[in-house]
Amino acid sequence: MTLLSVNVGRAKAVDYTEAASGLTAIDKRPVEGPVRIEAPGPLGVGRSGLAGDTVCDLRFHGGGDRAAYAFAREDLDRWERELGRPLANGSFGENLTTEGLDVNGALIGERWRIGEEVVLEVTGGRIPCRTFAGFLEEKGWVKRFTRSEAGPGALLRVIVPGEIRAGDPITVVHRPDHDITVALLHRAATTERTLLPRTLVAAEWMESGLLDLARQYVEKYARA
Repeated sequence: MTLLSVNVGRAKAVDYTEAASGLTAIDKRPVEGPVRIEAPGPLGVGRSGLAGDTVCDLRFHGGGDRAAYAFAREDLDRWERELGRPLANGSFGENLTTEGLDVNGALIGERWRIGEEVVLEVTGGRIPCRTFAGFLEEKGWVKRFTRSEAGPGALLRVIVPGEIRAGDPITVVHRPDHDITVALLHRAATTERTLLPRTLVAAEWMESGLLDLARQYVEKYARA
């Protein structure tokens, strides 16, 4: 299991983002050499966990629970075949492009060591937005990505900060005792809401937005 590339983005003005600033940094590009990754602070205040990376919409991106975003090269290859066009590492706005790692089958709370020191923890999956659709210029992209079996990729928090670089080995160092994967949580949050109560066994590790969604669902239907 390997980190193929570390990808960062700079703010750019576009006409398809939902950010009030009109800026997005979804266009991530691989960088050479080591990149510092650390906990960036809480959602709404903290930005990306990666040095040199920009987050433009603090409502939905960045912060401690979403310090980085990982996507598997195998899933990019799958989308290449489906879309009929090349997709470079970083094409889906991911910070970390991996190889040989089951990103979508990872458990919420699973921990990965990257290189010698950095440890990251899986907190959830990506919910696609208008900015993502506009960037890829694919009709019906939000629904298509949401319903795809390829999976959403994983959001990560930083447990042990440090430097990472392309070529670093990835090791799964901890798996919690439940069965809530990135893929299952994504389905629960999007197309199969009745699964949401089940996901709360992973509440301790879930990113805040998905956790709030699950708790609100349970509260609503507990009263019904």
